[in-house]
Amino acid sequence: MSKIDYYEVLGVVRTCDEKELKTAFRKKAMQFHPDRNPDDKDAEHKFKEVNEAYEVLKDPQKRAAYDRFGHAAFENGGGGFSGFGGGGGGAGAFSDIFEDIFGEMMGGRSRRSGGRERGADLRYNMEITLEEAWSGKTAEISVPTAVSCEACSGTGAKPGSSPKPCATCSGSGRIRASQGFFSIERTCPTCQGRGEVISDPCESCHGQGRITRERSLSVNIPTGIEDGVRIRLAGEGEAGMRGGPAGDLYIFLSIKPHEFFQRDGADLFCRVPVSMTTAALGGQFEVTTLDGSKTRVKVPEGTQTGKQFRLKGKGMPVMRTSNFGDLYIQVAVETPQNLTKRQRELLGEFEKLSSEHNNPESTGFFARMKHFLDGLAD
Repeated sequence: MSKIDYYEVLGVVRTCDEKELKTAFRKKAMQFHPDRNPDDKDAEHKFKEVNEAYEVLKDPQKRAAYDRFGHAAFENGGGGFSGFGGGGGGAGAFSDIFEDIFGEMMGGRSRRSGGRERGADLRYNMEITLEEAWSGKTAEISVPTAVSCEACSGTGAKPGSSPKPCATCSGSGRIRASQGFFSIERTCPTCQGRGEVISDPCESCHGQGRITRERSLSVNIPTGIEDGVRIRLAGEGEAGMRGGPAGDLYIFLSIKPHEFFQRDGADLFCRVPVSMTTAALGGQFEVTTLDGSKTRVKVPEGTQTGKQFRLKGKGMPVMRTSNFGDLYIQVAVETPQNLTKRQRELLGEFEKLSSEHNNPESTGFFARMKHFLDGLAD
């Protein structure tokens, strides 16, 4: 029985490029894979045809021969191709597609060069005051971390010696095994994927290429920095294994709650209690801002609780700009407590002399309430 044209098997035109060919193979291989069609014998046959077609067409020399002579190019030993399962064709083809789809999981992109591994990233939590966030600072921190071993220069091998390529994986860090239709790569158990083995390890680091030590670093905290900001110090993390690149250090900033000020972005808010007489008669008070200056706030006559006063430019600096937020002062009228007899008498006299014009808000509220209740009674 004559074979179907390989291009027709994959559903591509003869002028297709390598990328189009691989995409078509991926689609067809997944469509007819036996695991997806356990009870379909025809699907298994088509799956083998797809792998056979791709094995020929992905190779430029085989493809050129096929384009010229057709299937006859591989008959009677013409091209050394023996179909799916012969010469590793199908397994290799399907390995290609799995490496493309699953990447590092199949080992295609996880090979390490020279056994060197990047060091881990580190996290350092730093808490600063609102005043320090306002002015900025340079903080000195101590970070316990792994640093490159000086005795062996990070190689892990005893001075005078050097790591050797792993004999099991030939230095690739991976070994390949065929299982049915699949060719699977896994980490080399001898070198743990590093591709190298150390027969004479360094006495200082025991072959690790790094030792634990506490390092002192200077961290620049910019003015206006906000709570939760993350600062990255490239290359200041854990040293890499056997001379590999170091990881990064991440500083996570948090700002302590302030006794007087609450922050919202670049704006600050402060609640200031004032006496009943100051609120009624008017007056003034002083507030100290984060820059250390004192600002006088005037309280108009008849000020109510919740009244806000805006002090422009007295808030937080906006990071990496010359702008500042505002400071909002919110007044809270304080009711007198622990009154003396005379104070009670004076307040009583004031109450007798008061009218609805002195308390328009409460008078209006109770008038509306009475009207509401009268409406329910009708």
